[in-house]
Order: sequence, then structure tokens, then C-alpha cells
Amino acid sequence: MGRRTGARQGARPVRHAGRARSAAVGTLLLCTTAALPVPSALAAGAPGPYGFAPDAASVTGAPATAGAKRLAAGTTYRSSLPGDAAVHYSLELDATTDTYVSATAAPAPGSTVSAGEGIKVTVRDAAGRSCSLDTETFGVVRSARPIAAWGAREISADRPRCKTAGTYDVLVERVGTPVSAPEDWDLELFVVSEPVLREPVAAEVPEAWNSRTPAPATGEPVTREGGSGFASAVPVGPGVWGAGIEPGGTLFYKVPVGWGGQLAATAELAAEDGRGGYTTGALSLTLYNPARGFVDDVSANYAGRRESAALPPLPPVAYENRYEGPDRLSAMRFAGSYYLVVHLASEVADKFGDGPFDVALRVRVDGSEKAAPDYAGEPRPDGLFEAEPVDPVLSGVTGGPATGGTGGGGGRGDTAMTVLAVSGIGTGTALLAVLGVWRVVARRRLGSP
Repeated sequence: MGRRTGARQGARPVRHAGRARSAAVGTLLLCTTAALPVPSALAAGAPGPYGFAPDAASVTGAPATAGAKRLAAGTTYRSSLPGDAAVHYSLELDATTDTYVSATAAPAPGSTVSAGEGIKVTVRDAAGRSCSLDTETFGVVRSARPIAAWGAREISADRPRCKTAGTYDVLVERVGTPVSAPEDWDLELFVVSEPVLREPVAAEVPEAWNSRTPAPATGEPVTREGGSGFASAVPVGPGVWGAGIEPGGTLFYKVPVGWGGQLAATAELAAEDGRGGYTTGALSLTLYNPARGFVDDVSANYAGRRESAALPPLPPVAYENRYEGPDRLSAMRFAGSYYLVVHLASEVADKFGDGPFDVALRVRVDGSEKAAPDYAGEPRPDGLFEAEPVDPVLSGVTGGPATGGTGGGGGRGDTAMTVLAVSGIGTGTALLAVLGVWRVVARRRLGSP
């Protein structure tokens, strides 16, 4: 896991960071499935490039604050991060709205990185004074993978420095000494705004919560291959979800957690019989909040036996968590989709082969539902802090349990159809199922009852 540093108006402690029934039906089915694109999120294979949001706007970072391109809340951007220079972007902010900027750096899979290398995001006011800074490095998992850091301009009585309206600077830079010639990293920027509350709440930490380590979710894994980036993260609810992952690969999932919900997750790497060796930091599990802000990470070594990496106990989601200190507490400040990112270090291939290896993600969401904060407006993007239920059609198609898990994500109906189409459907009954799903999705999109 990576080591992290950060600051909100000052330094924070360093931490860890089947066959067709007839030829006619078979022909129709082939034509039908051929027309369906297979999303990368459903296919395991060799590690590929980071999956950018398809609607990401292209933006080039400026070498100085002068000429920095403006970023808008609710928008995702695609950029790049040079190995030998910092880049600047700008924000035009009012005097009431909290704004967060997450920067995801994605080195080319298989490239060489060192433990101390990483990314830093700083938000500064017009006078150049720091409002926040956050750093993430590759740490003990010395394997090229997407890592994200975030910056913020937060309105607070005890943070007078960054309360005024105006232009703010977003500085993104590399940290650490590279072990090889520096190469540009792909960069994805995600900008979020959080409206002010109608009635202010006291800047106090929430009530005591159950901090005992929960037992992992039990049961046999249900296949659910992960996505290749935040935008393609695959929605899952409480349960056990399995996938194949190759060394150097990264899988993105998202779990909806409502206000008062308490998330727990464990990544588990299956045993590899007949192989010997030992890899430090082989498996990592990282948690990000709905604004793609770092929450916590954990890693596990691997010696060919079954190993797991479990996140430490996390507090129930609450607005007041922002007044806590460490990331794993303060970052649990929003309801919405929380991202679980699983990575298998490329070094695993040296000792145990190219895989793929079986990995299971054990997810549970406990806690009691709480009322949402009384925001005076809407966040950007719209609905970001809402925990939508996982589509039961999707869960049923993949054989998943009909749990009470919640999750969101656009295109869930399209994904469900694709799963059906690529799962070896060949019978007339299966074809009818495909058509049935299409009909349901079409009615939903048209607003039909």
C-alpha cells in the first residue's frame, strides 16, 4: 500500500497510506449478440491501460498559474502528468461551496516505479497559500497501477484562509525519485462540489461507533469482473464477488453506502498449488470515497497460500466525519458509491507465473440508515451523494444473490444484456430472456410503468 501525507491548513501525519434449438434461432441469436459491444469491465485478461471516462474532456496542464485551464465542478477531465514538471489548473469558486479535485495518475502497466514515487495535489488561494495538500505513493506495493490523491477548498470557520470567492490554483506534481527515465503518466481529474447546509452543524466529531473488526462476508464467490477505471467500476452490493486477475492488473468496483452505512471489505487471493516463492506487497486493496478521495488501503504478501487483505474498521458514513483527523475517518463524509480497487503486483509473475489468479472480494454493509444532511443545493455531479440500489436484474443475470446491497451506475441495463449475450446463450429460452431484458430496459428509459 502507498504511504500518504496530507494537510488541511497544515501538515497531517504520514500514514499508510449452450446449443441453438434450431438453425433459425441460432442465426438470430448470433446476429443479436454480434451487435452488442462487450465492455472491458466484463473481460479478464492481460493488464490494459487505465479506463478513462468516455465523456472526459481533454485539458492540458499549464507550467505555471498564468494560463492555467479552468476546471468545472461535475466534470471529468483527461490530461497527462510529466515526469519532470508540475502542472497547474484553476478553479473559479464562490464563498460558500466546498470543492474537491481528485487526480488519478495512471503509469503504463508494466512500467517501473519505486516505493517513494507518487502524486501530490495541492489547492492554493490567489495569494499562493495552501488550502490543502495530499500525497499518495506506491509504497510497499512497488507495482505500476492507478493511484489517486485529492485536494479541497473547504469552507469552515476554523479555516479562514480559503473562504473567499475567487480563483484558486490546483497544482498536480510527481513526488519521489524515479528509478528509471521519467515518462509521462496518464492523468484523470474529477471535480466535485458540495453545497452548504441550510443550517450549520457544530464542528464536532460524531458519536462513538462500533470499531470492532467485522467478520468477512461468507459464501462462494459470484463471478463479477471489475472495471478498468473509476468510470467503469462495476457495481456490487454485500456479498462475495470473484474475478480473475493477472499480475500487474487492477480491478475497480463500486459499493453504494448510504448515510449511516458502515462498509467492510476484504480482498482474498487464492492459493497457487505447485509453486514456491514469496512476493512482498502482492495484493492490495484501496478504498476511495464518492469524490474519489483516498480513505484507506491495505496489502498482503503472498507465498502461494491463500492470503487476504482486510480494510481496518471504518466509521458509519456521516457528514460530521469531516471533523475527524485521519483519512479513514474524515473521508467517510459522503453517502454514495465507494470505490474498492484491487491490484495484483506485477512481481507475482516472477514467482508464480502469469495467471490469471483467482481473487475474491468480500463486502458487507452494516449500520443503521440515517437522514441525509439538509443541503441548500445540489452537488455536482448531480446525485453524487446518493446510494442507488444495485440493479436486481444485473445481480440475477450474473448469478449473484438477491441481497439488499445498493449500488449505482449508468448503463446497468446495457451491461446486463451484454452479460447474457456473452455467456454462451444458445437456446430459444435464452433468446427470449435477452429480448425480455431489452424490453424492460427500453420501458425504463421511456419512463413506462
